[in-house]
Amino acid sequence: MIRKSVFGGIVLLMGVFFYLMVGDESLGSKKVKEVIALGDSLTYGYGDASHEGYTGKLEEKLNHKYRNRIYDIQNYGIIGQESSQVMQQLIKPSLSEELNEADYFILFIGTNDLINSNGGDLAPIYHNKIMKSKKEYLENLEAIIDNLESSNYDAPILLLGLYNPYPQGEKIEQYIDNWNQSIKKMAIKNSRIVYIPMNDVFKGKDKKEYFYDSLHPNRKGYELISNRIEQKYHF
Repeated sequence: MIRKSVFGGIVLLMGVFFYLMVGDESLGSKKVKEVIALGDSLTYGYGDASHEGYTGKLEEKLNHKYRNRIYDIQNYGIIGQESSQVMQQLIKPSLSEELNEADYFILFIGTNDLINSNGGDLAPIYHNKIMKSKKEYLENLEAIIDNLESSNYDAPILLLGLYNPYPQGEKIEQYIDNWNQSIKKMAIKNSRIVYIPMNDVFKGKDKKEYFYDSLHPNRKGYELISNRIEQKYHF
């Protein structure tokens, strides 16, 4: 009788050990994937009445698509932020540990750099100011990427391109394309970076239907952005 109890205890201990090491598949244990989104008001989700923005909608899509994982997207977007401010944000102790544990990064920055360099709007356009700002922006962007890579040796970086919020602004379109080409070139040189174009997302769309104001999308607009990310990258 004692031997049976001892044997039963050993079996029980082995069962507990196996459960701790492997996990209980019958309970459908899922691996959590951490995603950190960095940027300005477009990442923050300004203009979306549901307060989800593209990050909330993307999280919902990923969790519906990949049933064996849980995707947790941490939104660190700040309204009005430029690339130089993202650099300062990354060195804060409160964020450094999060960077180290992330599985993916999403970086959507540059719109304020371009617009603010031109005086806060894009009419009229000051060529020299925009091109000077572009040089500084690319330097900042490279520094941001270096920081992410040094903080985390594995996580892919999804780099989102800029879009033209003014459908009739053909001259503005030329500058958006110019900046995007440089962003794309930076991505091509680095195997960890995936460039995701955004400028064509709103082409042919009724601005009243997809935008909250002259720059920021509304709920439907942010859903288009989340759709593009989900379509272009296999998480």
